[in-house]
Amino acid sequence: MKKQRTKISREFKLEAVRLLELGEKPVAQLALELGIPRNKLYAWRASLAKVGDEAFRGAGRKAAAKDSEVARLRRELARVTEERDILKKAAAYFARELP
Repeated sequence: MKKQRTKISREFKLEAVRLLELGEKPVAQLALELGIPRNKLYAWRASLAKVGDEAFRGAGRKAAAKDSEVARLRRELARVTEERDILKKAAAYFARELP
């Protein structure tokens, strides 16, 4: 049977990191009380330290899909621009050849 992913709110993650930073309880005990793996606490703390307020913005797959779409459109724009430039040069060349 496949284990389902649980969705954890941004507020929960921020509060868990805050409790971790307070250091009133050992990390293992805190993780057990919150019902999450200990390494998740460390990952959330690292993410918050690295990204700041932009941490825990939502599903990462959506952002990745949007980024991949932007990258695809940029590649297509570069290709079309190159084709246009080639056609301009060809038109100029053939315009000179006509008597």
